[in-house]
Amino acid sequence: MFNRDRWREILEVLTNNVWRTIFTAFGVCWGIFILIVLLAAGKGLENGIKQDFGDIATNTMFMWTRATTKPYEGLPKGRSFEFKISDVQAIQDNVPNMRFISPRNQLGGFRGSNNVVRGIRTGAYNVYGDYPEIINQDPMTVTSGRFLNFNDIREKRKVAIIGQGVKNDLYDQDEEVLGTYIKIQGVNFMVIGTYKKNNSGGGEEGQKEIFVPFTSFSQAFNRGENVGWMAITANDGSSISQLKDKIVQVMKERHKVHPEDNRAIGYFDLYEQYNRVESLFGALKGVAYIVGIMVLLSGIIGVSNIMLIVVKERTKEIGIRRALGEQPWSIKKQILMESIFLTIISGMVGIIFGSLVIYGINSLLDSVGPVDMFMNPSVSVGVVSGALLILMVSGLLAGFIPAQSAIRVRPIEALRTE
Repeated sequence: MFNRDRWREILEVLTNNVWRTIFTAFGVCWGIFILIVLLAAGKGLENGIKQDFGDIATNTMFMWTRATTKPYEGLPKGRSFEFKISDVQAIQDNVPNMRFISPRNQLGGFRGSNNVVRGIRTGAYNVYGDYPEIINQDPMTVTSGRFLNFNDIREKRKVAIIGQGVKNDLYDQDEEVLGTYIKIQGVNFMVIGTYKKNNSGGGEEGQKEIFVPFTSFSQAFNRGENVGWMAITANDGSSISQLKDKIVQVMKERHKVHPEDNRAIGYFDLYEQYNRVESLFGALKGVAYIVGIMVLLSGIIGVSNIMLIVVKERTKEIGIRRALGEQPWSIKKQILMESIFLTIISGMVGIIFGSLVIYGINSLLDSVGPVDMFMNPSVSVGVVSGALLILMVSGLLAGFIPAQSAIRVRPIEALRTE
């Protein structure tokens, strides 16, 4: 391995026909380049999609009511009903491994009419009546003041937490927000905090939401004990997808819904959707590996073929070395080292070019700003290390057949070769 003459010979062999060596190396270089770029692109797409989830609790389902489609216990089909605040305790009592159950009410929306007024400024925003736990299910960063607490719930305080987008619309840039009042559908609420959403799923409109205590919302907007919908999160280690049937069953029993009426209660299983995304990117990563390795394999076959030609050209030289007493293993090792060296150098060039392309894409993304569904394409050190291991093994395999061919040449026949 550390024999200077051996390495000098390797360099002489590879530089004897420079263009042949370059074209042979290109196959391996291109294969590893494609592998790295495909994996980086897949990671960039994965990062972009997962950014939409942000820090949101993915082991969560959302549940709401719809009209019944089957008559039951004397009640007609087409009947409307609503969840009640007592349903929260019923779920906690009857379904195990519940972490958070947040009843929610909502009014307004950025596509609706203006429902919030401050002075001469107005805006249309989603206004949510919530419990303090919602910040654990839909994480946000409180940028000033505080979020809701249970004293707000118990005392039915008319307080509000507004998003950064609401602040930008209703307030001047340097204006103090905390302690001021906004009027939501004619009812005054004091602003006690501002927030910025951690996830980008709602885009700019995700920052244009207002949160008020559930109890004061119900009182101010005449909702009584009604609940518009619920956000339900299971404990870590328990799948909400496995618990949702039990949750829906409990609600059907409490609201006299036919057990086989599958449309009366709607729900969205975020955990199931998140797992589908995970499976999709797992499949994309597998495809990237298969395509990259197949391209790399074609390059390795090219290296093996060229090494066979090199052995054929050096038949007389090999015969002389054998006649002078060089051991077959020494000749075999020489061929293997040439193959491994060519493969690794080619692969390293491919890794360098792939890294430069990834760096260029990241620099471009930094300069133009965030791109929906694509961010921070990258490959891990483990992938690069694995690629180098693949190159070493591939170089060994590529040189094995030519090496075997070299040591099978009989010295007397090699010396007669012209």
